Amino acid sequence: MRIGVAYSRVRVEEKMLLAALDERGVAYDRIDPQDIVFDLNGGETVQYDAIAQCDAVLVRCVSHSQAYYLTRWLEGQGVPAVSPHRSIATCGDKLLTSVALQEAGVPTPRTLLAFTPESALEAIEELGYPAVLKPLTGSWGRLLAKINDRDAAEALLEHKQTLGGYQHSIFYIQEYIEKPGRDIRSFVVGDETVAAIYRSSPHWITNTSRGGSATCCTVTPELDHISRRAARAVGGGVVAIDVFESTDGGLLVNEVNHTPEFRNSVDPTSVDIPGKIVEHVLEVAAMKAGR
Repeated sequence: MRIGVAYSRVRVEEKMLLAALDERGVAYDRIDPQDIVFDLNGGETVQYDAIAQCDAVLVRCVSHSQAYYLTRWLEGQGVPAVSPHRSIATCGDKLLTSVALQEAGVPTPRTLLAFTPESALEAIEELGYPAVLKPLTGSWGRLLAKINDRDAAEALLEHKQTLGGYQHSIFYIQEYIEKPGRDIRSFVVGDETVAAIYRSSPHWITNTSRGGSATCCTVTPELDHISRRAARAVGGGVVAIDVFESTDGGLLVNEVNHTPEFRNSVDPTSVDIPGKIVEHVLEVAAMKAGR
């Protein structure tokens, strides 16, 4: 069995995943998407042989566009990717994620979409203040805006209109959820919720990349159920689910992330997350090989 590992940057997570492969004696090829030439007519190109011989490819690209097109190409070559193309495509766009979750009946914060500053202002006023304005793509809590009143809404919408570009021309607006100083990030590998953390911060953005602290969160039956439902809704694979605890005690899925970081989650949970991911990739590869 041979595994491909596609990444454009060796972060802590990639080092941990490669170590997990080494510990299990798994043969693998390192694949840099920037070195690949794709022949869409099926010819053999740079790195084609190494990829074609893989039973599965673990995709850890930082670039969403690279992961998006690489997984689609792998699919065409009959090589399974983890996470699969559907998951990458859906999770890379917050609107597509919201639609997939709603179609699957997964509880989420109320979300509105608008295409002009005027209709966006109407949507914000309908949701009420505060409201949250997000870009359709992006991670690490960047470019989020908590809008507290109409003056802030008008100013922010004017700025986005002036800046122009795709990111600023579509307005994804979400109701603001009062959190108890924290949210939950759960990790789903295959169809198993392997671990979860609380991300706590005095700031309304709790991402650990923005200074939030991670502590262990028990995977309750309710959290397990909503996490696995969310993962299946977007296409499965290896995903991280961002979950809010609502004031009525229920859980809401805020976002689903493909290619999640987990460096700050292994120690608090005492779960071998990279090992769990590698075991799942091996299971996918075994299915492809018919073992």
